[in-house]
Amino acid sequence: MTSIGTGYDLSNSVFSPDGRNFQVEYASKAVESDGTAIGIKCADGIVLAVEKLVSSKLLVPGANKKIQTIDRHVGVAYSGLTPDGRHFVSQGRSEANTWRRTYKVPIGLNTLTDRLAGYVQAYTLYSSVRPFGISAIVGGVDESGPHLYMIEPSGAYWGFLGAATGKGRQAAKSELEKLDLPNISARDAVKAAAKIIYIAHDDSKDKDFELEISWVSESETKGLHEFVPKELLEEAERLAKQDDDDEDEEMEEA
Repeated sequence: MTSIGTGYDLSNSVFSPDGRNFQVEYASKAVESDGTAIGIKCADGIVLAVEKLVSSKLLVPGANKKIQTIDRHVGVAYSGLTPDGRHFVSQGRSEANTWRRTYKVPIGLNTLTDRLAGYVQAYTLYSSVRPFGISAIVGGVDESGPHLYMIEPSGAYWGFLGAATGKGRQAAKSELEKLDLPNISARDAVKAAAKIIYIAHDDSKDKDFELEISWVSESETKGLHEFVPKELLEEAERLAKQDDDDEDEEMEEA
């Protein structure tokens, strides 16, 4: 970043001479230092998974979840600053509630994502605010089927078959590309998501983590966003750990 120190990174509303907004780039760095979050589009729904890093053994297990519900049919997983994520979710719930009260129907995924992306982008325009320090994966099922989007700190968003963000995003993307998307079933996607999170986690560098997985599926949850049942989560974790151990043994033998 050649322009650092010249004043172009001090204000959110100023471009550098080479057309860069450094505050947005710094926000992306905050995302890259947090645990991995992924989203998978299935044949009949969406699966979200997060590697929630545990900074202290004194923390209550299950607190400060990185996967939350925006509306009954919509969930979000994010990497980055947890308070920013909470504010993002609060805004999403407000948008969904306003739409439901006005039009008497649930908000569509594309409409919700477009409004949230516009809200995030507004925080890149003024010197009195700073960009959101998160990348959010928004997924759910509406009347036109399952949808998966990812919103970046700049406010840019795209639709995905499989999305990944956080420090292990490159490893996660490589594994997502191996899946038969979007033809995979929701249950198989849960097991694949657990495996991908364990692959993306670096035991030698990263802290301990909690695995969070949720899904929205017409066949499994009747179109509602819910955390996966405890039994399925434990099975997915067991298989992921087993695969991870097998790969470690193969590397040692090689």
